[in-house]
Order: sequence, then structure tokens, then C-alpha cells
Amino acid sequence: MLVVLIMDYFKKTWDFLQEDSWPSFVVTLLIAFVVIKFVFFPGLSFLTGSSLPLVIVESCSMYHHEDGMAKSFESSVYEDYGLSLLDSLGWDFQNGFAKGDVIFVVGADDVEVGDVIIFNENVQYPLIHRVVSVEDGVYSTKGDNYKTNSGQRSAEKSIAEDRLIGKALFKVPFVGWAKLIFFEGRQPVNNKGMCS
Repeated sequence: MLVVLIMDYFKKTWDFLQEDSWPSFVVTLLIAFVVIKFVFFPGLSFLTGSSLPLVIVESCSMYHHEDGMAKSFESSVYEDYGLSLLDSLGWDFQNGFAKGDVIFVVGADDVEVGDVIIFNENVQYPLIHRVVSVEDGVYSTKGDNYKTNSGQRSAEKSIAEDRLIGKALFKVPFVGWAKLIFFEGRQPVNNKGMCS
């Protein structure tokens, strides 16, 4: 008897969610929010070993122009760390990131020069930049975009392990614009739109 009542309840709930009505739409959105926020992301965090398993690139600091890494290496920052363009040949993300790319992030284990890490910079949003130095668990990074990152921010020069969120594994291009489009109006004029 109890099983029949439970099955009847689930059938009525399912039928309600299938309706073409505003109440059904709102309830479906609430259920989707709860599942994504309290099941999907915690599960993904557990599996990846990162507190932030997916990030959306919100700036052009890792954007590559037509010359790619070659243009980036015109900055003296790389020379300061004893790196040359030849050192970059085996690095991941040779084409950098564009604004709106979604980056899949894993735990920051075995970070090496050339890896792309996500870290807290004591600002509202974490940074995602390339590692240029690793010494005794302290990292230095630099963004690949030669136009916006000719130098290094002071917060990039001494990144302790407790500030690491994770390491970039792969990207899905432009999918993040589905979210960014709602926040572009609040960006400064020089940060609006696609990277160029």
C-alpha cells in the first residue's frame, strides 16, 4: 500500500514537471539549481581534488595573438626566470585562453614550470596564469598576453601552496559566454567584449 502511494506521488510530481506552465517551469529551475549546487559541483570537486573544478576565463590575460607564445616571450619577465621560447615548446595550452573559455581544473599536484594554475590573489576572483618559477613550494606566474601582461603583478611573484586552487587540465572554448554576457555591462570599457 505504501509503495503504491509513493509511486502515485512521484507520478503526479513527474506529470506536474512535464506541464507547460509557469509554476512547473519555476519548480524545474529550483530543482536544477539544487542539484547543480549541492550534488553536481560538490561531486565534481571531490573527483577533481579542486575546490573550483570549473572556471570561466573572464579576462584576456592568457589570450594569444597571431604570434602566440613567440610574442609573449618578448617580455623580459621570462628572461628574468631563465626561460626561452624553446622551453615553452612542451607546455600545454600553446594557444592560450580566450575570454569565455571554460577551464576544467584538477588538484594542483606536481606543478611544474609551464603549467597553468588557478590561485587566489586576494581579490574577488582567482587568477589563472602560467607558472614561470617553482622554488620550495613557492610559485611565480605570468599571463601569456603580451599586450596586457608586459610585467608581473606583485601577487604573482610569491604564491604559496595554500593559495593554489588547482591546475588547468583542458578547456571548452567560449561556453562561458552564456554566463559572462549577463555581467559584461559592469566591466570597464577596456575589458568589455572579446579579446583582440
